[in-house]
Amino acid sequence: MNRRALLAAIPAALAAPAVRAQGRFPTRPISVLVPFAAGGPTDVIARLVSEGMSRDLGQPVVVENVSGAGGTIAAGRVAAARPDGHTLLIHHIGHASSATLYRRLPYSVTDSFAPLGIVSDAAMTLVARPDFPATDLAGFMAEIQRQGDRLNLAHSGLGGANHLCGMLLQHTAGKALTGVVFRGSAPAITDLISGRIDVFCDQATNTAPFLRDNRIKGYAVTLPERVPGLDLPTTAEAGQPAILMSTWHGLYAPKDTPPDVQERLATAIRAALREERLRARFAELATAPASEDRATPAYHRRFLAEEVARWRPIIQAAGEYAD
Repeated sequence: MNRRALLAAIPAALAAPAVRAQGRFPTRPISVLVPFAAGGPTDVIARLVSEGMSRDLGQPVVVENVSGAGGTIAAGRVAAARPDGHTLLIHHIGHASSATLYRRLPYSVTDSFAPLGIVSDAAMTLVARPDFPATDLAGFMAEIQRQGDRLNLAHSGLGGANHLCGMLLQHTAGKALTGVVFRGSAPAITDLISGRIDVFCDQATNTAPFLRDNRIKGYAVTLPERVPGLDLPTTAEAGQPAILMSTWHGLYAPKDTPPDVQERLATAIRAALREERLRARFAELATAPASEDRATPAYHRRFLAEEVARWRPIIQAAGEYAD
């Protein structure tokens, strides 16, 4: 080989190992940081999705619980991680709301991450104590209008899905209720059953067993479609289309993660969501796996920006911030 041909071949030879190394992704176990305690809905969803991704990727996908500060500690760790696809974040709707709830975040919700895909949607349910006087959603909203802050509204902390749903309910009704903070959904539902709390808006995952046993009253689900197994109309069917939200979950990598690594991870997410075991378990949790067109980086990126913009005026109107 002459000198000119040898020099021309050097760049390709140098590039080849990098291409092969990237093609071997992942090269070690992947960590998925869950910003909440073990055993909760986000943790359960993370473990189911991680198991399926591990089978597709050929490497362990390990869940790590890093709770605290409304999910911002785990998010901050992922934002600062090496952008090689081996450290991921799973978070719910609270990731979008944190852009407004927290005014001094050390990262940007929309710019410090590479969204990989939506993985699930869970309906919220509008529920009340067993002897609440309303028999349908129209009556439920009328009682809120009539009683206002004489009614107690439960939530389990700033930025959680039930807190956001409660803010959306009050924003739509134009009435402020008296908020009561609990350490989780379970104690809030216990006080709802006993009548110490009047109103709650929580995931169907948490409320479904109590609705089926008639231990609490249910008025509507907040998705466009009804939830199988619950005899409740949608908010749109019941005349309140503005009360529309889901507790959606998505997976994120650090920004600057290579596009081909992002797509490989997104492919693994979609493979996991097709598995019958996952779909059956999601159904037990009153949660739906995301459709394939939503489990993509492009869709997730757009959707996250829309959710940040949607919740900003609602949170600002409520004047409730976490810092």
